[in-house]
Amino acid sequence: MAWIKRNLFFFIGAVIAVGLLAAAGVYDFQNWQRNNAALDALNQTYATLQHLHSQNPSPGNDTVNNIEIARAQEQQLRGWIQQTEQYFQPIAPIPNPTNGVVADAEFAAARDHTINQLQVEADNASVTLPPQYGFSFEAERTMVKFAPGSLGSLAQQLGEVRALCEVLFAAKINSLDGVRRVAVSQDDAGGPQADYLNELAVTNNLAVFMPYEVTFRCFSQDLAGVLSRFASSPHGFIVKGINVQPAAGMATGSSSPGAPLMGSPDQPASPYGRPIPYGRPSAPAGTSSAGRGGLQTVLDEQLLSITLDVEIIKLLPGN
Repeated sequence: MAWIKRNLFFFIGAVIAVGLLAAAGVYDFQNWQRNNAALDALNQTYATLQHLHSQNPSPGNDTVNNIEIARAQEQQLRGWIQQTEQYFQPIAPIPNPTNGVVADAEFAAARDHTINQLQVEADNASVTLPPQYGFSFEAERTMVKFAPGSLGSLAQQLGEVRALCEVLFAAKINSLDGVRRVAVSQDDAGGPQADYLNELAVTNNLAVFMPYEVTFRCFSQDLAGVLSRFASSPHGFIVKGINVQPAAGMATGSSSPGAPLMGSPDQPASPYGRPIPYGRPSAPAGTSSAGRGGLQTVLDEQLLSITLDVEIIKLLPGN
């Protein structure tokens, strides 16, 4: 203690120096840890950079900046999407209240009005429908209360089914056999299964893809009209598949009454596989066809049964 008293200032300075040395050691140790962590992060970043440069395509180099090129291409793609929005206009739901909330009574009234209106439009276009057809809404046909949370989807589908049918009616098809849609409500479980598809809507980052199936009968020129109208529609109709078969028992043509059909025993084909011109049967050698008189129509187009798989593409907001 006497020594400390005699060297008090030296002792105090030594204690302070030891404390500073300890603090410096702790500081150096912490910095060493941080340096090691930074070095590990740097090595990881460098390894990632090396990996990216080994990819095809790579981020680029001093002369080619693939990242900027990709950003420019993304802007071009978004510009193209904006230009094509006119072909993907949304179909308004039925009903379409301003607040977006569909009430039971509103949907019931809109359902009856829409089904009746479609039946009238079909009659005006001379399109035959199944008796009392509900256009795939047979399950909800007589309901006044609907499954909770389903009215928005049902209203959207009602609007889309109407848009589909209006395309078919405008093309003057002969008959509409059925429309099938995705089941979106618990109420659909009680409806005829012929009204529903075994598919679901698909959603990606850009749009919702809602599938439908329509079956109808028509002639080939009417089918061309249907496909043309789907292609020119502003509502994003995409025909994903088509199945064409002769309508069983529905063969009909424009030949005059009593005229033989092409390829029948009374109307043989020519040796080249084509029907005899003007629909006249071939005459045996040495006989004369004089006195037959009149020209017969040879066109004998067969009624077709068509099944179209149609997707409606609905762009998501912000795209």
